[in-house]
Amino acid sequence: MKSGYRLFFVCLVLAAFILLLNFTTNFSNKLNYAHYKGSIVSSTTAKSSFDTTVDQEVVICVVACGDRLDESLTMLKSALVFTRRPIRFIVIADDSLIPAFNEKLSAWKNLSNKTFDFLVKPVTFPEHSDVTMWRKLFKPCAAQRLFLPTVLENIDAVLYVDTDTLFLAPPEKVWDEFTKMNSSQLAALSPEHEDPNTGWYNRFAKHPYYGKLGVNSGVMLMNLTRMREFRWTNYVIPIHKEYRLKITWGDQDIINIIFHYRPEKLYIYPCRYNYRPDHCMYMSVCTEAEKYGALVLHGSRGTFHSQKQPPFKAVYRAMQEYQLDTDPFDNLLIPMRNYLALEDRSNCGKVWRVFIIQPELHLDPNI
Repeated sequence: MKSGYRLFFVCLVLAAFILLLNFTTNFSNKLNYAHYKGSIVSSTTAKSSFDTTVDQEVVICVVACGDRLDESLTMLKSALVFTRRPIRFIVIADDSLIPAFNEKLSAWKNLSNKTFDFLVKPVTFPEHSDVTMWRKLFKPCAAQRLFLPTVLENIDAVLYVDTDTLFLAPPEKVWDEFTKMNSSQLAALSPEHEDPNTGWYNRFAKHPYYGKLGVNSGVMLMNLTRMREFRWTNYVIPIHKEYRLKITWGDQDIINIIFHYRPEKLYIYPCRYNYRPDHCMYMSVCTEAEKYGALVLHGSRGTFHSQKQPPFKAVYRAMQEYQLDTDPFDNLLIPMRNYLALEDRSNCGKVWRVFIIQPELHLDPNI
């Protein structure tokens, strides 16, 4: 009789163990495969640890491949010109570009009176993935940004910017938007468009996208800690596999798809945080920038290097020519004003004050 009870008890324990194992396996599979369509269990996010202080370090990340060395350095220079806080640069680059970045940034540390550190790392994509495909998705290496939560596993947060951007104000003005994010939000972006009549996503996209007009990923605050908790990188490859024949703008489209399904995870900041030709090439649609000036200029589609919209090229030229160890009023602001004053009948030229309000505010001692 006792042996019968023992057998029954053993069977009961074994059955309970099998049920527990099955539950654990199923729960794990749900986490791994339910991904972006909302059936994934919401991850718990920690309360924001961003308390603005005068000395808080700003961390700027850029990915540079191919011919983007000079453009990237000009962007980094613009951050140094305007920052009033300690700053750290994280540069992820082709192996062939790493020595040049190390040389120039080391030289700047000796020249500049600004406090900054830097780290230069090689481009890396996940093991067992199609590395060649990821490298060529949209622009060379642009897809690296999708994997930053794992590539920068010991970094809490970054301000990611495309190489074709320039700071026109202290980068901490963007960085401090972290403090406005709620406990669920893990990234910040600006809208892709302001006007539905000229919007790309609402007129042409064949895949899901965020909100009514989509978002532009060129200036992106990334709370990497929260993104890791959210299992961000687990979404990327399945989404690309499902939508690879429908996406046009590569990594930006993947980001739009993720936030289409999880909009509560995204914080939106205004167009002046990512001011592009789209905001003025047809008509001026970023009214906040007209009033207060652009904080970050984004010369998308090669605008810094062409005559399509001369104000973008004028500002880039002034920053590119500026030497860090010289007076920024005489050698940056004055040339910038002069280049902007050249005859320009473009639509962006009609709102040229957008490009100079912030530089004047921070570089002109008389203002």
